Amino acid sequence: MTRIKFGLAALALAVSSTSFAENYLIHAGKLLDVENLKVKTNQTIRVKDNQIISVESGFVEATSGESVIDLKDKTVMPGLMDMHVHLSGEISKTSYAEKFFMNATDAAFRSTVFAQKTLEAGFTTVRDLGEFYTGLPVSLRKAIERGYVDGPRIYAAGKSIATTGGHADPTNGLRHELMGDPGPEMGVINGPEDAMKAVRQRYKEGADVIKLTVTGGVLSLAKSGSNPQFTEEELNAVVKAAKDYDFVVAVHAHGAEGMKRAIKAGVDSVEHGTYMDKETIRLMKKNGTYYVPTITAGKWVAEKAAEDGYYPKVVQPKAAAIGPKIQDTFSRAYKAGVKIAYGTDAGVFPHGLNAREFKYMVEADMPAFEAIQSATWNTAKLLKIDDKLGSIEAGKLADIVAVDGDPLKNISVMESMSFVMKDGKIYVNK
Repeated sequence: MTRIKFGLAALALAVSSTSFAENYLIHAGKLLDVENLKVKTNQTIRVKDNQIISVESGFVEATSGESVIDLKDKTVMPGLMDMHVHLSGEISKTSYAEKFFMNATDAAFRSTVFAQKTLEAGFTTVRDLGEFYTGLPVSLRKAIERGYVDGPRIYAAGKSIATTGGHADPTNGLRHELMGDPGPEMGVINGPEDAMKAVRQRYKEGADVIKLTVTGGVLSLAKSGSNPQFTEEELNAVVKAAKDYDFVVAVHAHGAEGMKRAIKAGVDSVEHGTYMDKETIRLMKKNGTYYVPTITAGKWVAEKAAEDGYYPKVVQPKAAAIGPKIQDTFSRAYKAGVKIAYGTDAGVFPHGLNAREFKYMVEADMPAFEAIQSATWNTAKLLKIDDKLGSIEAGKLADIVAVDGDPLKNISVMESMSFVMKDGKIYVNK
């Protein structure tokens, strides 16, 4: 009998502590139609469980079982998306030595803090493009999906794919006896067969997207920040395998030659793109390749390069040379008509500051509404999830955020979210 009472009590406690989805009416004073770049006023968004049921003109009265959320004095828009983050770590003066002193489990707990900061900044979906710790982003994605921790919806690349000695070879800079000869399992390839195996390994590990480092990089412990590092044959093999598994392919690239090879092979997006030239821009427009600029990371590394000892000696000159150029590259690409998808490289700078990118984009002559579109509609198109996310309309998932003021007049208000809903659940409501 005692056992039965204990069981019933435990069940009652579990039921009382479970967070059931609610039905909401959101009264939006201004609603951004990001697909058509139009502002709608005095709108009601009806949310049931995790889905948007309808968007109606006027402030509709609630029926039984519906809760009203008053956002009449706010600007409402779809949940934001960042196409380039690294939730498993954060670069600092001490981060290069972390792998010798921090367990993967320590990093996993820390990543939950980064995930929560990102969500509370209004970014309900992110693309995690490369892990600091093996398997962490995929595990974090699962933890968020299962409701263990709060964070954005994650599309994870797992281990970035590099060539031997290239950006994302995890053994760069180590003493010789520790370098070894990592292969496709660790994301290091040499030749088309390795390339295909590396893609299939990411699939096996549960990745959602593929990330390649097709040129040198700023923060790796290697000399070049821009040289091409994949052959055309390797790139063709990667893309062929990726398309077989329906992966979106993103490429880290600073140098023009590496970008051109990747674009011709059929990748979906170019990240950073620092030294893209007119021919690169022409190819991106021809192939419909998205540009993910990461201006915030460029600004951050340029600033930190001036601090003695912040970066290793081999990194400092690359950060000083490449970082300041990205905003100008973005301006040229945007004005030339290249498709832009929002991405910041959060993790290179502190997580939660993702919305700074909006200000830098507007400074570079992109209209504020188009900057917001790049973080909603465009990002959904890049990830091929525009059937369920990227805009506020009936049938889509209830990812909805709001800010005080008018971001179309003052883009800096995007840096402080007053309301964040993901999958019909409220995380911020100020």
